[in-house]
Amino acid sequence: MREMPINDFFAKNGRIRDDGRMVHDMYVYEVKKPSESKGDWDFYKLREVIPGDQAFRPLKDSACPIVKKG
Repeated sequence: MREMPINDFFAKNGRIRDDGRMVHDMYVYEVKKPSESKGDWDFYKLREVIPGDQAFRPLKDSACPIVKKG
């Protein structure tokens, strides 16, 4: 399962690391003003995509005892 990429409704570019943590892109959204909304469910503006490797603690800093420190 660790070798399979995860791309679903929740996570894009996801993967499971050796410490068991799922790392995936994170999104920063801004709530739109009512005047900016163009219809039902149009509430947010995507402002930034933070790559998973930047959004989560590095594997080398993991406290998981299974991860071999080298």
